[in-house]
Amino acid sequence: MRIQGQPAFVLHARAWRETSFIVEVLTQDYGRLALVARGMTGAKKHNQRAALQPMQYVRLDYQLKGEMASMQQVETLDVAPRLQGDYLLSTFYIHELLLKLLPRQDAAREVFELYQETRNRLARQESLAWTLRRFERDLLQAIGVGFTLDVTHDGQECDPAARYRIDIEHGPVRDNRHSAGTVTGAALIALANDQMPVSEQLQELRGAMRGLIKEQLGNVELKSWGLMGELARVGKAT
Repeated sequence: MRIQGQPAFVLHARAWRETSFIVEVLTQDYGRLALVARGMTGAKKHNQRAALQPMQYVRLDYQLKGEMASMQQVETLDVAPRLQGDYLLSTFYIHELLLKLLPRQDAAREVFELYQETRNRLARQESLAWTLRRFERDLLQAIGVGFTLDVTHDGQECDPAARYRIDIEHGPVRDNRHSAGTVTGAALIALANDQMPVSEQLQELRGAMRGLIKEQLGNVELKSWGLMGELARVGKAT
């Protein structure tokens, strides 16, 4: 099947054989896709190689055969955000999540739009913690981990002053012991209403969302988590 003019975002590219690349993209209409970009060396291919950098918004022509596609043409549609520091590192995490959680060739227009909006938020340098929590929330919803964040497993509205653990099947479950890893009802209500909570609540939500993501990943450990943890330890030591 030949596809022409398909909008896509580049997630990852790696060298393959002597002159080619394997490129993972998130397309608008066909979900995540792996492409073989052949013959990409030489000065004449500079623009196409530049178009295959992560976060780049492109238009693709390709021939789909089985699980892999053969790229025939690529052109950039804008200039990718020039991110630095933690904002740049966060894209590694976002892309790794998409590569691990999204099956190939499973149409997901809402994920494409989510990525586009998250990319814009990073470019505007909005609160990084809040940008990531919103991305995690909406990605989990898109892949079917759906429950109401501010309503408990037994149908009660969350109490802002209470603490809750998040059950992957049923959602918030009240925890009167205030165990480690629990989150306040106020933080869950804020996330459900898309209203940025205070810094302490954002930190709680980070742990809660990571727990949900771990459930989806199974035994897979994200490399980006290890890298972010190592950088945090280095920062405390300097």
